[in-house]
Amino acid sequence: MSDNNNTSTLNSYITSAAGAVQSGIASITGNTGDKANAEHTKSEAEAQKAASQSAAKLGPFSIGSEGGVAKDSSDRTQGQYDQTMGSLKEATGNLLGNDGLVRSGREQNASGQGQEAKGQLSDLGQGISDRVGGAVGGALDTLTGDREGQQKNMERHDEGKARQRGVELELNKDNKN
Repeated sequence: MSDNNNTSTLNSYITSAAGAVQSGIASITGNTGDKANAEHTKSEAEAQKAASQSAAKLGPFSIGSEGGVAKDSSDRTQGQYDQTMGSLKEATGNLLGNDGLVRSGREQNASGQGQEAKGQLSDLGQGISDRVGGAVGGALDTLTGDREGQQKNMERHDEGKARQRGVELELNKDNKN
């Protein structure tokens, strides 16, 4: 999982700092090879950061860059369903000229939006909590030499990151629409 790849945001910052140092050395020495290395390191840092921020959605599941998988809260799933059904009712009501059905659809859609937002907030908070708890717990387990605890906390961190990134992915998609 996380220790098998370099997708963490922290690693991207460390690589970026190394690129800045290389760039400083290159500007002092004027060496074109050093400049090329610095640019390569900076590009690598950007790629690491982009990878650490990525997630994928597959139905009600979020899959993070480090392999964590998190299931969306039931509020998110039900809210999305209510929005879809509300839109369908509204469209059908418009087609049939039924104002009551249009109104009912709009109300269900609005209710679904609120319920989805509530679920997103819940998942975002839970994701952040799991990431922090997993990172802190993993650090403590490292100090005590508890390998099993480290693995469990790494999984907790990765699931939290997937949950958080899944919400961010949806919010970014909604902002683009």
